[in-house]
Amino acid sequence: MNAVAGGGSLLTFPALLAVGVAPLTANATSTVALVPGSFSSFVQYRNRLALPRGTLAVVLGTSVVGGVLGARLAMAVGEARFAALVPWLILVATALFAGADRFGAWARTRPLSPRWRWLVLGTLQLVIAIYGGFFGAGIGIAMLAVFALVGEDDLHRANALKSLAAGTINGVAALTFLWGGQVALDWIPAMAVAAIVGGTLGARWALQWGRAAVRRAVVAIGLAVALWAWTRVPG
Repeated sequence: MNAVAGGGSLLTFPALLAVGVAPLTANATSTVALVPGSFSSFVQYRNRLALPRGTLAVVLGTSVVGGVLGARLAMAVGEARFAALVPWLILVATALFAGADRFGAWARTRPLSPRWRWLVLGTLQLVIAIYGGFFGAGIGIAMLAVFALVGEDDLHRANALKSLAAGTINGVAALTFLWGGQVALDWIPAMAVAAIVGGTLGARWALQWGRAAVRRAVVAIGLAVALWAWTRVPG
């Protein structure tokens, strides 16, 4: 799902909750487990990443800063408050998926002037990275919309940059969560192996067919998980 359209956290996060992991720890563990999948997707797309160094520097720099800030914010909020936010965070992620195509189409018809492009890209990528470090679901689709807004019209090149940036955001957030002792390490090996396999296969499939069906499935899953979270997650 992450490689094709994003939204993998909408499965891994509730799966960890279902086996008894606390919400904040489940969020941190899901982040750590999905890092290999992001980079395995990027490996499949790497030949498509032909972008100016300035673009890479802005995207990766803000991804590092935002990922750390978001993870630290999640830990500062604490377990009880984070649990109360869970259904709303899932709805935000679902809304990103539901509205991404329309926003992307709108963005492509309104290209920014070069002097605004760097400011908009840096600002929005920082916001996405902070959100990604805090929770993570939906960052891929949000980044694709932003890349369209700043004039990136090659979907596969945008996917390559998205995979690299998502791996960076999740990577620095994962290190922050690990440093803070928030990760349930017992669950990591199986999830990481599955993330690598899924990221590799998903990226290959994404180069062959579109994302519309997966996107609709992600929205349906997000709404179902949000409803489940309201009835099952304490807080």
